[in-house]
Amino acid sequence: MPDDTPLEKKDEANAETSPALPPEVKGDNTLGGEMEALAAIMRILREPNGCPWDRKQTHQSLRPYLLEEAYEVLEVLDNGDYEELREELGDLLLQIVFHARIAAEEGRFELKDSIRAIREKLIERHPHVFGELKLDTADDVRDNWEKIKLNTRNGGKKKDQPKGTLSGVPHALPALTRAFRVQEKMAGVGFDWPSAHGALDKLDEEIEEAREAILSGNREAAEEEIGDLLFSVVNAARLSGFGAEESLRRSTEKVIGRFEMMERMVREDGKQVPDLNLEQLDVYWERAKKRQKGE
Repeated sequence: MPDDTPLEKKDEANAETSPALPPEVKGDNTLGGEMEALAAIMRILREPNGCPWDRKQTHQSLRPYLLEEAYEVLEVLDNGDYEELREELGDLLLQIVFHARIAAEEGRFELKDSIRAIREKLIERHPHVFGELKLDTADDVRDNWEKIKLNTRNGGKKKDQPKGTLSGVPHALPALTRAFRVQEKMAGVGFDWPSAHGALDKLDEEIEEAREAILSGNREAAEEEIGDLLFSVVNAARLSGFGAEESLRRSTEKVIGRFEMMERMVREDGKQVPDLNLEQLDVYWERAKKRQKGE
């Protein structure tokens, strides 16, 4: 039978069976108290008598874990499992606390400084909520956010050395996501198609240019045109109201499911995929496609 015990009660029950703990690591079920306890745990883990693995970590060594936890959150969001989401968000929060603790040990900043910074930023960039500005649509809010961000970044800089609109887009982002953010930022200063129609026309143009480059046999030109085509696909997706990264992820999962179904169908017929030619596999692929669609 399913366990209907509330999550808070489960946590309390687990705490009762835990060994004696230092007072500073025992949260009190308030937002501030739990955050303080998490920060205290990380401090203790990093102390000389703490955990050897945690003490060894650096900002650089933690990079893959930060990415992994972020992607695990995305996967849970796709699955719609909210109990799992609660846990995965905690894992992601741990990475933030971990990096802040390392920075504090280096005398750079503390966790509270990061929290204060984002609090102040949210107030500053929502003048339509915390001020007198009137913004009616989500697009208006986004564009105003980018303008405020650019003005803030250039504050105090010499007039001949301003930071550009696109200077804040992280290089480490996945390529499709980075293209999306670049396009968003350009749109924020007015450099954008008025609708998806212009982007679709550009997409048609890029498809033809990619076709010509590939058929020419010029590998360098083909690679460049394929990149331009992908950038145009991201633009068309963005102006249609969704992200190319998520669309591609869903399509990839669909293909994986269909291919695995095709493999099962082949095995059910007493055959093996490597033994079949492309024409035979196409027949199974179309059967799997129909079954996947419930036809």
